[in-house]
Amino acid sequence: MPDRLVEALVGPDGDGMRLDSFLATRDGMPSRSACARLVEEGAVTINGTAATTKAERVLLGDRIQALVPAPEPSPGALVPNPDIELDVRFEDDYLLVLSKQAGLVCHPSPGHVDDTLANALVAHCGADHLGMLQGEDRPGIVHRLDMDTSGLMLAAKDDATQGALQDLIRLRTLDRRYITLVHGYIAADEGTITTGIARSRRDRLRMTVSDDPMAREAITTFRVLERFEAGRFDEGFTLVECHLYTGRTHQIRVHMRHTNHACVGDQLYGRGDDRANHGLRRQFLHSWSVRFDHPVTGERISCRDTLPQDLLAILDDIAPTSMGRTEDGERICPLLGMTGA
Repeated sequence: MPDRLVEALVGPDGDGMRLDSFLATRDGMPSRSACARLVEEGAVTINGTAATTKAERVLLGDRIQALVPAPEPSPGALVPNPDIELDVRFEDDYLLVLSKQAGLVCHPSPGHVDDTLANALVAHCGADHLGMLQGEDRPGIVHRLDMDTSGLMLAAKDDATQGALQDLIRLRTLDRRYITLVHGYIAADEGTITTGIARSRRDRLRMTVSDDPMAREAITTFRVLERFEAGRFDEGFTLVECHLYTGRTHQIRVHMRHTNHACVGDQLYGRGDDRANHGLRRQFLHSWSVRFDHPVTGERISCRDTLPQDLLAILDDIAPTSMGRTEDGERICPLLGMTGA
């Protein structure tokens, strides 16, 4: 079954409605949450212009178009997959902190039906013991990591905990820190990147920095850990810790590209030159630290995760070109599993 183009003209009854709510009232459209995802994926236009947020208000006379993908055959309830190994770092009756391996998709999507983190969570916890606020196809998911981003993420075992953890993210009190190796030399030891981020109008798979009023605010702070001299096939590298204050799609990858320091190995926003990427074919991006106050027990939860071997191998390759670590790097690099500078 091919994708369907659904068209609608906003009448008096729809004037002023949220875009996702309006779409969900149209014949042939999926649920409101599914309509919101269509907006996020760049599949919805208003008067020929790509919509950038599900909360946008439609107005009388607006012409709305939505490209609705053909539904995949549904096997019913999400299939448990006990063959996917979960690297759990903390677990109690309410939540888990786990380290996701690179290459693992967080929840079902076209081409990934039973091989996702969500399938593994159902096998580990049982479908009745996971929060469902994100929908039945995203059990337990609190926040996502891109398929090729590795490291720590959270999952919740009930709706109340899932909602509370998402509130911590919205209030910016859930501390999430990432390690990335980027191309080029970053001179400042630390800084803040604040922009709007919206889906690209040229390529719906990409996000982009935008000053459109409907773009969502994105804030990333960074601090340099180590710098590396330029080589024959590259312009040098900088190892950086990034702190997310917001959680926009591809945020770190987009912000690093925006500053002309794309993540090494990034196939979407970076460079395709294998030599410049030292053979890495996925973005050098790892969620290494999460800290938060447990929403039920009040306990301070703090988890760290060393870099996986494929990323450590890149750092070993370029170690001879190190220009030295910063004070922050001297403290953090050993915690990542890195050897001496």
